[in-house]
Amino acid sequence: MYKKNQETSYTLGITLSIELLKERPELVKMVYFHPSFNDGSAKDLITDLASKSAIPILTQTKIFNTLSQKENCYVIVEFEKKVAEIDKNCNHLVLVNPSDAGNMGTIMRSAVGFGFQDLVIITPAVDHFNPKVVRSSMGALFHLRISTYASFEDYLSDNLPHDYFPFMLKAKHRLGSNLVPQSELPYALIFGNEATGLPDSFLNIGTPLIISHSKAIDSLNLPTAVGIALYEFSKNVFKSK
Repeated sequence: MYKKNQETSYTLGITLSIELLKERPELVKMVYFHPSFNDGSAKDLITDLASKSAIPILTQTKIFNTLSQKENCYVIVEFEKKVAEIDKNCNHLVLVNPSDAGNMGTIMRSAVGFGFQDLVIITPAVDHFNPKVVRSSMGALFHLRISTYASFEDYLSDNLPHDYFPFMLKAKHRLGSNLVPQSELPYALIFGNEATGLPDSFLNIGTPLIISHSKAIDSLNLPTAVGIALYEFSKNVFKSK
């Protein structure tokens, strides 16, 4: 069973395992095949990738019974829990006390999709190396730089100045192209916990923003809100691509 304090984590499934073996083979400790794994082309590819990096392969059922609740999981890769620290000169996505593994993985995938490589996590928070997070990220975890801090104040004191944009229901400014930062400073998009959002103290930080939506709902869920913000702040980058 996976534990937060252990030094390794796991990818569950063929696609995600191949992604890790291609992108970060130096992290991989072991590849596990289920005895029923009979996809010849996938098995050959994984075997070839593992061989190139001298990664051992073990066929067994025990680890699958322990880690995977899905009957169609035939490959597990054990990897070291290492990612690069954030680049203090780049734009940051800041998550304050995120608690849901599925949400975290979805947000990672959106961040990478919109060109954001630097993720800041303020604890307490869901373990970003939890296999559930890894799986829902669809491999995006391995394209990110990630730093964790015990408080937002610790993050501020450890980083260069940014334009800060907390996303809050009490914010007076609405998300729009006129608020995308025009200064030369990098910026940080800040989001709170799924249930509680950001505390009111963030109303005094940078330029708090709200995302407009119909009155039929009280709020957007966290991955949706983050995805909209990431798109709005990156859309000009992708217009010419």
